[in-house]
Amino acid sequence: MSDTPDSAVRTYIEQHRTAFLDDLAEWLRIPSVSAQPEHDGDVRRSAEWLSAKLKETGFPVTEIWETAGAPAVFAEWPSADPDAPTVLVYGHHDVQPAAREDGWDTDPFEPVIRDGRMYGRGAADDKGQVFFHTLGVRAHLATTGRTTPAVHLKLLVEGEEESGSPHFRTLVEQQAARLAADAVIVSDTGMWDETTPTVCTGMRGLAECEIELYGPEQDIHSGSFGGAVPNPATAVARLVAALHDADGRVAIPGFYDGVTELTDTERALFAELPFDEATWLRTAKSRATAGEAGYSTLERIWARPTAEVNGIGGGYQGAGSKTIIPSSALVKISFRLVAGQDPDHVQQAVRGWAEAHFPAGIRHRITFAPATRPCLTPLDHPALQAVARAMGRAFGQKILFTREGGSGPAADLQDVLGAPVLFLGISVPSDGWHAPDEKVELDLLLKGVETTAHLWRELSAALR
Repeated sequence: MSDTPDSAVRTYIEQHRTAFLDDLAEWLRIPSVSAQPEHDGDVRRSAEWLSAKLKETGFPVTEIWETAGAPAVFAEWPSADPDAPTVLVYGHHDVQPAAREDGWDTDPFEPVIRDGRMYGRGAADDKGQVFFHTLGVRAHLATTGRTTPAVHLKLLVEGEEESGSPHFRTLVEQQAARLAADAVIVSDTGMWDETTPTVCTGMRGLAECEIELYGPEQDIHSGSFGGAVPNPATAVARLVAALHDADGRVAIPGFYDGVTELTDTERALFAELPFDEATWLRTAKSRATAGEAGYSTLERIWARPTAEVNGIGGGYQGAGSKTIIPSSALVKISFRLVAGQDPDHVQQAVRGWAEAHFPAGIRHRITFAPATRPCLTPLDHPALQAVARAMGRAFGQKILFTREGGSGPAADLQDVLGAPVLFLGISVPSDGWHAPDEKVELDLLLKGVETTAHLWRELSAALR
């Protein structure tokens, strides 16, 4: 029996497996820790290594793009079909800090393979998931007889994601014309677990604020002045108490304006996932679930906006008592945003709500950090369905759908480029992102390769 296209892809990948893993290990040996200035040279060396490897892979255009911080890598491989759609792949080549004394069994920057897993900082987050695209595009060409991809293929691999991507949006805005695409693939995510392949459909946005309240010019005696002047610590406590209503909804007027509600189909798909609440609670180091009434735990963390107090303080914090009215108090609050919410509108709503709660005689300062927009691709979007089909061919089973509760730079790509963002990742929770002994499952890594080998034809058809 002759090879089917799928088996031909698997054969090609298996033939090149050893060289692919050797190259990945070489890249992982570069300690590209963007958060530590002493590794600035290593971050640059990582960018140079990747640029050279992409050139070797066949990309006719590879460039290192400078930023005010660490360099990014851009690559482009035009399709011979001038009418082919354009797809941009995003990832990052910087990694989290790591040292043997943190609890690693081996040197974090000397990767090892044990029991079908490659251990090393960046194995999953994110070098492994960036690198599977190199073998994937080669398998795509070899098994289709093409000399160029079925799409105009671009890559953007930044060098500061683990430091909060402080210069990423500026880079995307400056290079918007070069980055223009019909769809964006983000390979900096994961699946539900080792046996449940999933595609993420969106991430929440983020707005953060610090509210500082000032009362007396200095701490004053609570016996002489208590009950007669406003107390900023009491004002902060009342503000926090007013943040949610009895049903766990955020009580800020206008906060929910524009929220894209979950559809019945999305809720049903979430319910198909093998979610065990008791196991989840153990992971959360918590004893009970809580949150907005009427929603499941997964719906709360993936598809509903939230407000969380991250820190609160004011007045005397030492041992024993100190009977004062403190001169100041503060609270730090973060808001996770969902599709349809505008960060600027949310910030205005928060400011108006907070100021309405301050008593006379209390001065205040409200400071907002730069916001991250939410992103969501509808389930019926042709490009999302193309990703699910390609992944289904690789895994040979039904693909389910998730969202991410956190936030990331993907929303900047969607916002600036106006293209749908699609998530393709093969990492699993046990991979230990940011933790000692980070690893990637080699079988899943190669499923990522296989997925991308199918993906470009699927997207070429879907986006026309």
